[in-house]
Amino acid sequence: MNRIDECPAARNLPYDVFAKECPSRGTLEHITGRWGALVLGALSEGSLRFNELRRRVAGVSEKMLSQTLHALERDGLVLREAQTTNPPRVDYELTPLGREVAGRLLGLIHFLEGSMDDVLAARRRYDARGGR
Repeated sequence: MNRIDECPAARNLPYDVFAKECPSRGTLEHITGRWGALVLGALSEGSLRFNELRRRVAGVSEKMLSQTLHALERDGLVLREAQTTNPPRVDYELTPLGREVAGRLLGLIHFLEGSMDDVLAARRRYDARGGR
């Protein structure tokens, strides 16, 4: 069994994402949800203002982006920096923890992008047999 397959008790970790009430489950949802993953990926490219981030993450509404940023900031993954300029300027960037999470997430994203021909072929086979 490799390290990634070990159960939390074997790793002596105080948290277990598979446990119903574990607080790590909420953070996992924030990171792996559609918008959280895309926001973390976009911010891995560097600091962005709200509207820059909204353009980079095509399809996200202003409300969802705001909610996502608040959740990621609360989890310590995103830093919101408001500057007292006129007009006010707010920049978002990854914290050190956010950079580590984004790096791991980008590995999965790049793997998935490189495997899409296989995924699309599997979808065609599945659909051709009536989805069963």
